[in-house]
Amino acid sequence: MVHQSPPSFPIKKGDDKGINFYSPGARDLLPLDVAQKLWVENRLQQVFQRWGYHRIITSTLERLETLMAGGVIQPSTVIQVQDIEEGTLGLRPELTASIARASVTRMGAAYPQRLYYNANIFRRSPVGHHGRQQEFYQAGVELLGGGGLVADAEILLLLADCVNQLGLSKWQLILGEAGLTRSLLSSFPIQLQEKIRFCIANLDRITLETLPLSPEHQQLALSLFELRGRPEDVLQKIAVLKLDESGLIIVNHLKSLVELLRDTCTTPLPIILDLTLIQTFDYYTGIVFEVVSDADAQARVLGQGGRYDQLLGLYHPQGETYPGIGFALNIEDIHQVLLSDGQLPRQTPASDWLVVPVTSQESAAAFAYAQKLRESAHLVRVEMDLGGREPAEIREYARRCRISRIAWVKAEGTPEIETLNNS
Repeated sequence: MVHQSPPSFPIKKGDDKGINFYSPGARDLLPLDVAQKLWVENRLQQVFQRWGYHRIITSTLERLETLMAGGVIQPSTVIQVQDIEEGTLGLRPELTASIARASVTRMGAAYPQRLYYNANIFRRSPVGHHGRQQEFYQAGVELLGGGGLVADAEILLLLADCVNQLGLSKWQLILGEAGLTRSLLSSFPIQLQEKIRFCIANLDRITLETLPLSPEHQQLALSLFELRGRPEDVLQKIAVLKLDESGLIIVNHLKSLVELLRDTCTTPLPIILDLTLIQTFDYYTGIVFEVVSDADAQARVLGQGGRYDQLLGLYHPQGETYPGIGFALNIEDIHQVLLSDGQLPRQTPASDWLVVPVTSQESAAAFAYAQKLRESAHLVRVEMDLGGREPAEIREYARRCRISRIAWVKAEGTPEIETLNNS
């Protein structure tokens, strides 16, 4: 489940006067970037664990056919690696296919399985976009072996809990239905269905109006653009459309899902029902959704997901399939929104102690004293002074690094404690 974003963390290249050691599409996370990223990831991990999900780590490299998920992921989007013995491998462009493969081949059929991940994914830049970011970070969940109304509601409520625990306030849940969209498209000439689907997904009315459709079909196609808004309003518009039996079942499911979410939440979820929502990967069979923030100047897709009830069968030795649903949160986009809100750490954690051997003869004793400090039940950050500086320089370094205490270790390991006022 991937959303490709522009770079959020700063990308730094080599000196123009020397060799550029920076690879196009790559980036470094400096210590403050890492501290802010961990702040986000730790809060999401706590939410996942409170809902009973367990972490899974899958291989960064997979067989290309695994990553293609039955053809719904194009090989051109995968960064590929040639192996003499294994053939063509690829860096994962998303996690769902890899987790589906691990579930059915390694974990057995003890369903439901509640799994979460926190990992990097890789996406080849489109042709003509040299230098675009190709590595992204995601955190997300997969609920495998759980179908029906309650499983759909759990995933959406878990998603809302994640967003709320991060302190995000201005967001919307955009909810679509892949099966219903396919049902509505099935009434069009088969040779035009993919073009109509593309126009709807990209809100391209101009191209849609140029397609060779009958007046009735063109009116129906244009009406699909209006199927976006408050759930009650959209469901009312759908009611007047000609739906087959499967379409009617899906509409009733959507109604029940919206009602269950409304009855469960003390604060109403900001839901927009949007049947023009079509995800990047075409393995979705039921609800699809995005969580979008409009906290800053531009709307950002913070996460996306959906139901995929046929995917696991692609990897099962006997072709048995099980329902699945999940979502991925885009760490870079979340980081950017939280940064503008001022919620993220502005500094890396400071060390608590600086241990200084007064002379080189006290180095062993200083190391021993530093280790004693580190053995506290709580995390204590202790630095060793490396020598070669005057006491005034050592104190200036400690103040600059926000270190509050210096232990001057003298003969026989006796420390003299100095507390600095760094305010």
